[in-house]
Amino acid sequence: MLKGKTALVTGSTSGIGLGTALTLARQGANIVLNGFGDHEAPQAAVKALGVRAGYHGADMSKPAEIEAMMAYAAAEFGGVDILVNNAGIQHVAAVEDFPPERWDAIIAINLSSAFHTTRLAIPAMRKKNWGRVINIASAHGLVASAQKSAYVAAKHGIVGFTKSIALETATSGVTVNAICPGWVLTPLVQKQIDDRAKREGIAVQQASNDLLREKQPSLQFTTPEQLGELAVFLCSPAADNVRGVAWAVDGGWTAQ
Repeated sequence: MLKGKTALVTGSTSGIGLGTALTLARQGANIVLNGFGDHEAPQAAVKALGVRAGYHGADMSKPAEIEAMMAYAAAEFGGVDILVNNAGIQHVAAVEDFPPERWDAIIAINLSSAFHTTRLAIPAMRKKNWGRVINIASAHGLVASAQKSAYVAAKHGIVGFTKSIALETATSGVTVNAICPGWVLTPLVQKQIDDRAKREGIAVQQASNDLLREKQPSLQFTTPEQLGELAVFLCSPAADNVRGVAWAVDGGWTAQ
């Protein structure tokens, strides 16, 4: 379905980003990966699906590096047809103990980076009269949890940003939507589980079960591939008039 399109997925060397990139690649999209750590294995996995794969290691907290990444995508792939803003970090602490530098980093990577990629991608999408911007928000873009002030603020910001840009592009072939996952077993979430197990002196499996029981009525983790399939739907003609949606994939978390 997406043959000839290019998708740029930020934070895509693991977790939700990689799962989404691979799912888009299975539909024929060329992929530009971004993220820290090993990128050769993810790049090889994308190429094995018969599409082109590139990589740019832009630090998503730095606007100049984001501009360089978007220029790379334009030069090597002819531009970005599908932009998935997924890069994110987390820090958990009460507001009075929250390090200001961690707040700044979370806002920069989880929120401001989406502004910078989107502002650079939209002009070419408008010119083609086709484009998809898919922002990976969170259940925390819809509801809050204690000790996650920066993350909740950033994800609420992403949902608002999504709605605003969806209105700006409403009469064009460009759509802008957000996906709001609940618990997805990614390295980011696994770290929270491990920290909880250590803090409470319990087994990791027990910490995992307790985490799900608190928030997610299905008692199941969502998979990165399931989120990728939703991204594929949002790229399809069936979703041409889906605009400004914050789509919860959270096992009933925000239905409570």
